[in-house]
This record gives sequence, C-alpha cells and structure tokens, in this order.
Amino acid sequence: MREGPIVLITGGASGIGRTIAESFLELGHRVHVCDSDPAAVASCRDEIPEITATTADISDVDDVAVLFDDLVGHYNGLDILVNNAGIAGPTAAVEDIDPADWQRTIAVDLNGQFYCTRLAVPLLKSAGGGSIVNIASNAAFFGFPLRLPYTACKWALIGFTKTLAMELGPHAIRVNAVCPGSVAGPRIDGVIERDAAARGCPAGDIASLYRRQSSLRTFVEARDVANLVTFLTSEHGARISGQALGVDGHTENLSSGFD
Repeated sequence: MREGPIVLITGGASGIGRTIAESFLELGHRVHVCDSDPAAVASCRDEIPEITATTADISDVDDVAVLFDDLVGHYNGLDILVNNAGIAGPTAAVEDIDPADWQRTIAVDLNGQFYCTRLAVPLLKSAGGGSIVNIASNAAFFGFPLRLPYTACKWALIGFTKTLAMELGPHAIRVNAVCPGSVAGPRIDGVIERDAAARGCPAGDIASLYRRQSSLRTFVEARDVANLVTFLTSEHGARISGQALGVDGHTENLSSGFD
C-alpha cells in the first residue's frame, strides 16, 4: 500500500499550525512539524505520537538546515510545504516601532518562508511535483493601521507566492497563499489587547470592531484555515496556483472604524 503524502508544517506544534497538522493526519498524510517553542514540540509529540517534530526557529538559517535534515531523515522526501510560522509583530505607530521589532517580524514572517522554501523545492522537484501553501493574512489586501511590519510582510508574501507559482509551475509545483481573517484564539486576543492599549480604549471595543470588519460578523476558526489548506493541496485543487485566497468571512475594510 502506498504511504500518504509527506507534509512539512512550520509553526505546526500549536495554534493554527497544529490544527492543519491534525487535519492532514486525518487524511492519512505523514506529517512533520517544527516550532520554536520546545514545550510546544514536546507536547505535540506526546499527544500525537504519529507526528514527527523538530524544535527550530525558521528565522535562523542553521535551524532550518537542521529541520530539513530531520525531515529527510524521517521520510526521505516531501510532497507539501505549509509555510505557517509567523509572529504578530509590534502594535504601534510607525515612529514608535523599535527597529529591532521590525527586523524580528521581517525575519520570521518573510525571511523564514524563504529559508524553508529554498530547501523544500529540490525535494518537491525530486518528488515530481507538489504543493506549497503560504499562510498570509487578509491584511495583505488592505492597509492595517498600527501593524506596519506584519502587514508589510503579508503583502510581500503575495508577490512571493505569485512569483513562485510562475517559477515552479513547469515543475508541477503549485503555490498558493491562504489569507485568514482574525482567527479565534490566544494570538488574536493578544493582538486585541495590544491594539486596545495603543488606542486607549477597552479591549471589548476593539474585538467588536474586528468582528464588524467581516461581513459574517465573526472570527475565523482554525479549522476553517485547515480545510482550505487541505483542499488546495489535494486533487480537488489540482488546477489552482498563484492565488491569494481569503478565508475571512469577507473583509469589508480593515481600516473602517479607525480614527
């Protein structure tokens, strides 16, 4: 019996990444994840014995090399890369952003995608094709006040995606970006709290504002993101490449309601 496709998910030991990992496992795929948090990696291994994992910071080229050595050691190949790892970055006016915070956001949210992709592509070519999904954000479609480093990275990921789709298409490698809205969970809760502090208003007001920006008036669930990722990497998505696909309940305007 043919074993399932091999999937690498960065930032896959917790949050959205872990939900994506669990979704692929349910489909019979072989899944390797990485995460910069050793405790999250240990928990993931303990709770999901069939998963393999590496502690790695994707902004570090040497860590990424170790990650791919582990991946090849376990599976000797790759069929799907999900560039999921990312950080929220600072919430501040441009003049108040510490350059170190800017650099850290770029390092994780953009450089890390490149470091992983450059090592994944030879494996995908050797496999005769495959799929790359970059987790961007609906912030890639709009301006997002007080979130400049994060938004700049997510806009850059769209160009990254479309260029790679052109470059890798002749090798039967499809590349797409998934652009979630606000995903319910601790990460968006932290963003809301920081945004509220920056604006000097209650966190509940910011949460309501974020929900009003979606036509469905609700946050996205991690499983919504995972469902789109697994669709794009399946035979159902075999002719979809170079796309930036929102899963956000239709964002009307990220800037609406901001002073």
